[in-house]
Amino acid sequence: MPVHIIVGSQWGDEGKGKIVDHLSEHVDIVARYQGGANAGHTVVIGKQEYILHLIPSGIFSENVTCVIGNGVVVDPAALLEEIEMLRSFGMDIKGRLLISHNAHLIMPYHKLLDTLREEQGAKIGTTGRGIGPAYIDKFTRTGIRIVDLLDRDILRTKIKANLDEKNKMLKQIYGKEELKLESIIEQYQEFDKQIDELITDTSYYLNTALAEGKTVLAEGAQGALLDIDHGTYPYVTSSNPTSGGACTGLGIPPTFITKITGIVKAYTTRVGNGPFPTELTGDDGEQLRRWGNEFGATTGRPRRCGWFDAMLLQYSARINGIREMALTKLDVLSHFDEISICTGYRLNGKMLKTFPSDEKRLNNLIPVYETVPGWKQSLTEIKQYCDLPAQAKQYVARLEELTGIPVRIVSVGARRDQTIFKDV
Repeated sequence: MPVHIIVGSQWGDEGKGKIVDHLSEHVDIVARYQGGANAGHTVVIGKQEYILHLIPSGIFSENVTCVIGNGVVVDPAALLEEIEMLRSFGMDIKGRLLISHNAHLIMPYHKLLDTLREEQGAKIGTTGRGIGPAYIDKFTRTGIRIVDLLDRDILRTKIKANLDEKNKMLKQIYGKEELKLESIIEQYQEFDKQIDELITDTSYYLNTALAEGKTVLAEGAQGALLDIDHGTYPYVTSSNPTSGGACTGLGIPPTFITKITGIVKAYTTRVGNGPFPTELTGDDGEQLRRWGNEFGATTGRPRRCGWFDAMLLQYSARINGIREMALTKLDVLSHFDEISICTGYRLNGKMLKTFPSDEKRLNNLIPVYETVPGWKQSLTEIKQYCDLPAQAKQYVARLEELTGIPVRIVSVGARRDQTIFKDV
């Protein structure tokens, strides 16, 4: 199992942090391949909850080396805060965290512009963490990479060129004060001093490790339906959370990939704006939010909630190459007498064969549901799959049948020990 990719299969928030933490006990390296501090991966160990935004969730396994790949956009403030949080809990990351020298940096103007565009333009529902503007600069070839911190003159030239443009926008379009060149340079040079020992050519490191037979768990952020190319555009993130993003985001060839696991919530949630075919706006949606504690780990925003969408999962499996599921939050559904599953979409009286790619059809389609009995029994202390209530096992089997993907892991709570391996 040289490279095992973990993919969020819906709109993110599927519980990737817990599953990566659990699986990391059996690998050598956990590598994050895209996104930035707009992600929130929650890991619960004992009674302690940890929320990570940039550092891979494998950091809690002592023998694992964690990598932040070139596809990630790094916010220095968020990274240092996260490192300090781990140190406050007695964790030493020295020698266990490596950051790509080619990763792009989120700059102060990225965060400011992100917030202003959201406030005064089309409402996408971004986190305001500067992710989109940082990727814009990356693809217009004006971004600042970590390697640029090595030379103050190069850094100054690149930041000045950016500020000449950004300050005009801030002043003329948004009526804001201009940002100061020298203060940004000093801030980022200080950042360089604090993380210098963590920076390396992570592509070389990973490829060398794989050639030596070491195993890598590749961790994406967000979910497949937020992918810039394959998600519900324009209500998407600015990178590729899908499995294809792992190769470009880590600098490894696809020939090393042997396994792709989709993390799937037992129902569906979404943060921010955009189409959501199975969204529940009444009591059932509110109950899902309350019982599932569905609030964003990064922003605290309440998540929109709805029933499981098999059409969405079929699409996600196709674009990611998902061959197995880790099903999370099955315990949340224990409160319902009956549970609905979306089995298809109807539009203008006709059944759709595939997941629509445009906002208009997604907003106008009618989900087709089937209803199955609930189990009305707590699952949180069950350790073996065979001990789950019959109705819970029937629900899992129906999801497998509808999606064509076997469930290998079932999560029945946030803690490490609330994880069931179905075939064991």
